[in-house]
Amino acid sequence: MYQVQNTLYVMTANAYAHLDNATVRIEVERETRLRVPLHHIGALVCFGNVLVSPALMHRLADEGKTLVLLDHTGRFKARLEGPCSGNVLLRQAQHRSAGDPETTLGIARALIAGKLRNSRSVLLRGAREAAEPIESDTLSRAADALAASLRAAKMADRLDALRGVEGEAARGYFAALNLIVKPQARAGFTLDGRTRRPPRDRFNALLSFLYSMLMNDCRSAVEAVGLDPQLGFLHAVRPGRAALALDIQEEFRSVLADRLALTLINRGQISARDFDEREGGAVMLNEPGRRAVVTAWQERKLEEITHPLLDTKVPLGVLPFLQARILARTLRGDIAGYLPYLAR
Repeated sequence: MYQVQNTLYVMTANAYAHLDNATVRIEVERETRLRVPLHHIGALVCFGNVLVSPALMHRLADEGKTLVLLDHTGRFKARLEGPCSGNVLLRQAQHRSAGDPETTLGIARALIAGKLRNSRSVLLRGAREAAEPIESDTLSRAADALAASLRAAKMADRLDALRGVEGEAARGYFAALNLIVKPQARAGFTLDGRTRRPPRDRFNALLSFLYSMLMNDCRSAVEAVGLDPQLGFLHAVRPGRAALALDIQEEFRSVLADRLALTLINRGQISARDFDEREGGAVMLNEPGRRAVVTAWQERKLEEITHPLLDTKVPLGVLPFLQARILARTLRGDIAGYLPYLAR
């Protein structure tokens, strides 16, 4: 039995989250808006100007639950957690593997292979469902280009070369995503390349917000199995950067975040009114938009799929945890090489 870790998102400006016995209570202007038993919560994520009582912070830390602070756009600011409980032997194996160029390259190749395969599946599905033959052909050609990138990734003999293959593939992939958006929604959602910090269009703003939530889940996953989130294989190690969480995130961007973004746009569950434009050309989800996306994200994580390796049904929300476990087994030498998640 797999249980999706419950995450409580607080998005209302000036909300106050505090402890009431064994319950988390959310107040806005001294009015109680929500009560949630603490044992139902795996993490508390606060957007923007949200107050959290010291008592609640201490209780979260004591029970191994995470407090994450994001700015109002969803960009990561800080993370509070209790004492490290990671397996020191596993972390030693992780550090030894990260210091071995051949092992590092092998894991990085597998991560990129998973990302490209899953991105290709999104384009192929779009090609099958496209109403116009010319658009179907364009999406099929973009999928073929990703297949060529997969072959090139297998031949890459250096991390920099592998990253170059991935970067070129990403440009072609994002250029093709516009054709999966239904024609009636394209006026409001056209992806002008991948832009971030800040996003320059609504599609990019939606993707960035979803990637932030996915990143938080991936970091929780690698920490849950005892890995060091700062030490990655594909992403360069930098102070304050959760490189391993970014690694795990790569294979899930298209199947968890991109597909959800396309669904929200094509079904009209999110529209232009859910975004605000800022000075300098930045585009951000507003509060109603963030609420709609967070609700859809939580619902998406509860959907079940059959895991191709385990051959059993699992909620989508536990996929990062399962892949973190597979990576841990790889680092311990239990399996020969890392096996990425490949969507069906």
